[in-house]
Amino acid sequence: MADIIDGRKIGDEVVATVKQATAELVAKTGVTPGLAVVIVGEDPASQVYVSSKSKKAKECGFHSAQHTLPADTPQDVLLSLIAGLNVDPAIHGILVQLPLPAHIDAGAVIQSISPDKDVDGFHFVNVGKLGTGETATAFVPCTPAGSMLLIERVRGKDLSGLTAVVVGRSNIVGKPMANLLLAANCTVTIAHSRTRDIAALARTADILVAAVGRPEMIKGDWVKPGATVVDVGINRIDAPEKGEGKTRLVGDVDFATASLHAGAITPVPGGVGPMTIAMLMANTLVSACRAAGVAAPKF
Repeated sequence: MADIIDGRKIGDEVVATVKQATAELVAKTGVTPGLAVVIVGEDPASQVYVSSKSKKAKECGFHSAQHTLPADTPQDVLLSLIAGLNVDPAIHGILVQLPLPAHIDAGAVIQSISPDKDVDGFHFVNVGKLGTGETATAFVPCTPAGSMLLIERVRGKDLSGLTAVVVGRSNIVGKPMANLLLAANCTVTIAHSRTRDIAALARTADILVAAVGRPEMIKGDWVKPGATVVDVGINRIDAPEKGEGKTRLVGDVDFATASLHAGAITPVPGGVGPMTIAMLMANTLVSACRAAGVAAPKF
């Protein structure tokens, strides 16, 4: 039976480091890390995410600014707000909650954020740094960064000689995840919807990362014995066993069967999810440290 990788525990450790380093930064320089979260519209899921991010920022001792705009806000108004945040010395991280309403070009909005405050890691400057191995100065997207930390807790930082397969090629998770694994000296393959025989490819993986958005797609017999399995997926499915109309959360991996083969595996929930918000706090702290000219902690 696989070891369960506890994302809540490791995420709490990251946040504890952030809290301590924030207190030291404030005492030493007078600089308080500032995180601005921008949300456009009333999407309920987005409201929950934004609330949790703002709450965690305050818990870390950050200055937290939330900007909630109506769903019909013109794009130029949103861009103007971001331009102001870019030059605000009290703000070190800017996060625009996605998805945005259909009339707003999300790409244009993301690229308008200063790369130095792009704590989501989506700006082309940060994407390019990560793609060329400049991980020390890049802001890495929070979900892959958190996933990588979980892998390092199991396998160590140097993954030389290990084979990794990433299932999913999104710009938010799949591609940056592959670049992080490459930087750690893995031999990396990205699998996707056009890949022939994904199951056979997955069985070659010492490290298997699932980020495809299909509930329990990856079965136990896809997992190489002893592999480290990181399940980024979060899917809500019907759960009639819990009562009429009830649902439950599952990942992209069939946990029950995969855990019989894997050496270590993340659960859903309680695996990658808590790491994402923890790494957002870490990125914001790092940005504040850079702005203050002091060394940032390592995570």
